Amino acid sequence: MPEPSHAERARTLVHLQQTGGLSTLSRKQPGWPFGSVMPYGLEEHGQPIFLISTMAMHTQNLLGDPRASLLVTPPESRSDPLGAARVTLMGSVTKVPSEEVAKVRELYLDRHANASYWVDFNDFGFFRMVMADIYFVGGFGSMGWVAPDDYARASVDPLAEEASSLIREINQDQIETLLLLARVFGNLEAQQATVTALDRLGFHLRVKTADRMQGGRVAFTSPVRNAQEVRAGLAGMAAQARAGLQALHSL
Repeated sequence: MPEPSHAERARTLVHLQQTGGLSTLSRKQPGWPFGSVMPYGLEEHGQPIFLISTMAMHTQNLLGDPRASLLVTPPESRSDPLGAARVTLMGSVTKVPSEEVAKVRELYLDRHANASYWVDFNDFGFFRMVMADIYFVGGFGSMGWVAPDDYARASVDPLAEEASSLIREINQDQIETLLLLARVFGNLEAQQATVTALDRLGFHLRVKTADRMQGGRVAFTSPVRNAQEVRAGLAGMAAQARAGLQALHSL
């Protein structure tokens, strides 16, 4: 069943979020990880940039040892932390050279406008993570390492900004369509079916039957790029499923 690569999904998740959990190596307790809440901006190829103060413990840790990791999770992880996607970016975090600060400043403030109140304080500076490796988990049974070059070349999914609202719309307005797709294409006696993830190539369904809950993926007949194409794709799949049922009943 076609679906985006781990690199594409990792890149999309990092694009959608603005804050992660930064782990640095403690100077006070050598060898121990030190966790911090960390807003981040993004450079062109998805490379994280941070605006941090020299008074912050994580900054002091980074100046002693630049190795760090950034954990990024989606909002839905609060209700389903193990079933939701997440990505860990590992790399070296070092200060941005002075000649590059103006461009990085613009990129960062584009995502964190409130930072304009302290961006020019003397103790604040911009740092960037040069990635060494990436680990992506897409949910149960979907995980793997992503090479930094593959991550940098990957594109953000075209539905990224609309996916959450589209999922809510489909789950509210297309209840019968989802049940039909689960029963025909999944060959399941579905009592309930809901979309849990959506991308340009298809969507994941969580299906409840009489005896258990299970998941599956449904592929669009062709890639979609926007909400209109998602709705048209669902309508076409529903028509195909109904035609299949009618043909089966006519035998």
